[in-house]
Amino acid sequence: MARYTGPTSKKARSFGEPIFGFDKAFEKKKYPPGQHGNSRRRKSQSEYAVQLKEKQKAKYTYGLLERQFARMFAEASRRQGVTGEILLQLLESRLDNVIYRLGVARTRRQARQLVTHKHIMVNGKVVNVPSYLLNPGDIITLRERSKGMEIIQDALAKRVDKYPWLVWDAASMTGKYVEVPPRESIPENIQEQLIVELYSK
Repeated sequence: MARYTGPTSKKARSFGEPIFGFDKAFEKKKYPPGQHGNSRRRKSQSEYAVQLKEKQKAKYTYGLLERQFARMFAEASRRQGVTGEILLQLLESRLDNVIYRLGVARTRRQARQLVTHKHIMVNGKVVNVPSYLLNPGDIITLRERSKGMEIIQDALAKRVDKYPWLVWDAASMTGKYVEVPPRESIPENIQEQLIVELYSK
């Protein structure tokens, strides 16, 4: 299953944002990597470069590679509504992202691993595909043998309810994908219109 396995701190520094979550290395060096990263003299970027950078940021934030992202954009284009907004909603409805948002995992990478290792169930059935798209009303549960895992317990101990489109029942360790999140509720700092403009060229 294809995924990005390169350095996360370096990539986050190139975008100027901790896109993979809190990162001590990023906090120490909030400037681009490379010999001239800390220089005040930065060349102005072309329109294409700005658009491409925004697409790359979205890809790395949600953990998709080029072909996966292109397919997701094509799906968003086919649906009625604002393409950029629909794209982010599709990305948010991926199973690995929802596991991360529910607080079951500390990072999307960790959430992806939980899914691929068959620790997650959707509507009572084991799903091991991180890109599985959830629908409103879907119930996400942990397999009984997985509930006591240390990484899950550590993540849940620090979780906070931040997303109104998700509900978590701590007693049963069950989550629910209540609704498709409106754009204003999605916290990622992504200018989706730039991505739409890039693909429309």
